[in-house]
Amino acid sequence: MSTTQVRATNEKFSSKGLKTGQLGLLAVVVIGISTIAPAYVLTSTLGPTVQSIGVHLPAIFIVGFIPMFLVALGYRELNSDTPDSGTTFTWVTKAFGPYIGWIGGWGLLAANIIVLSNLAGVAVDFFYLFLAQLTGQEAIADLAGIRWLNILTCLVFVGAAVWVSCRGVKTTKAVQYGLVGLQVVVLAWFVIAAFSRIGQGTDPQAIAFSWDWFNPFGIDSFSAFAVGLSLSIFAFWGWDVCLTVSEETRNGKKTAGLAAAVTAVVVLGIYLLGAIATVMFAGVGTEGVGLNNPDISENVFAALAAPVMGPFAILLSLAVLSSCAASLQSTFVSPARSLLAMGYYKALPDKFATVHPRFRSPVFATIVAGVISAGFYSLMRVISDNVLNDTIMALGLMICFYYGLTALACVWYFRRTAFASARNLVFRFLAPLLGGLGLIVVFLQTAIDSWDPAFGSGSEVFGVGLVFVIGVGIIALGILVMLLVRRTHPAFFRGETLRKDTPALEVAE
Repeated sequence: MSTTQVRATNEKFSSKGLKTGQLGLLAVVVIGISTIAPAYVLTSTLGPTVQSIGVHLPAIFIVGFIPMFLVALGYRELNSDTPDSGTTFTWVTKAFGPYIGWIGGWGLLAANIIVLSNLAGVAVDFFYLFLAQLTGQEAIADLAGIRWLNILTCLVFVGAAVWVSCRGVKTTKAVQYGLVGLQVVVLAWFVIAAFSRIGQGTDPQAIAFSWDWFNPFGIDSFSAFAVGLSLSIFAFWGWDVCLTVSEETRNGKKTAGLAAAVTAVVVLGIYLLGAIATVMFAGVGTEGVGLNNPDISENVFAALAAPVMGPFAILLSLAVLSSCAASLQSTFVSPARSLLAMGYYKALPDKFATVHPRFRSPVFATIVAGVISAGFYSLMRVISDNVLNDTIMALGLMICFYYGLTALACVWYFRRTAFASARNLVFRFLAPLLGGLGLIVVFLQTAIDSWDPAFGSGSEVFGVGLVFVIGVGIIALGILVMLLVRRTHPAFFRGETLRKDTPALEVAE
């Protein structure tokens, strides 16, 4: 028997065909940070968030972190009970039944599709900015504004990300170590450089630090608070990919949940330092590099790179570009494996359940996710010139929907064991209940506010705000698609392939 045959014989695979034991704790944390993409998030959300809640960025990041961390604890409990690449789809089905479970899975898929399109859009902007800085030809940066070229470049980025993702998590891991390391180092450089410039006192727009920035009660209204919180929640979104790869992780029941918690805490630290440095240096004015300047809100770092880092500005552009590229690639992990699980449990056509025999990755599901995300971006770019801002707002809605639903599924699924011990009371009941309810409240408030076209870029469809149309409209579309799928795949909806279930009572820990 050859070495290759021996290795193939010794390899272990999950029931879905995914190769087990490929990732350790560090690799999963790196993939989690990559998916969240802190450099991309900071450049694309600091402007809209400041426009909503002013200088209270640190407060809103901390407040947004709290429900996300509470929800993450619920995710960890569900993963410890049933590690499954389907995450939300699988767990919500087991708790609430096939219909709500299918819609929960749709919400996860929709959020990933939206963010994939958004990532590609920011990547396009920074790609041409990077080329302009590299060549010294400022006109090259303007190429991103040519609609057909913008869309074409986006398709190339998506295609490259799909190709890497199709080669499996081992290739994904290798790519992410380099890209994540680069963006973290450059972000640290940016923060240090910003504080250095502030200390010199030569920038008139700079403002002094205040502990009041950490006070969420200083925000003018609950609607403004809800907008800021929705954007903050988007900023932390992506850690659940750590649970998505649990079937491919060593000791996935424990490692995946721990990785999600570590990822969230590390990212919070990056955001607080980045936000404080940016607000102090740029200020909140409406002109120049001021964070309330609508001309720079979609890409704050594009305006701040040169003033803060001088001749090294190109590194910040490269960091954001690598952040987008890394997240664009790693984000495909989640929808592809969710589609794989839905195919495996007969909630979608069997083709989605197929795994490549060599790479052990859901190639068909990955390609489908790529095609849909590219098509969504192209459509949105045609409809709205402010597509990045609108899709971020809508993404906050989708995240609150499926994270909140999953957290409440944890409460209901473990209802028989929730009061068996103090540990269960905290991790299986209180934490996911508070986190889930908090996200549902933000979802409802944002949905109400986004009906007004003034919410977001001002774009509308028949008088209804584009953010509402994207966010709530996609959920409504999911219900329609689910009813169509039920006609061709009734077994899942009869509970025959994935049962509504409650774990047996266990001895209190």
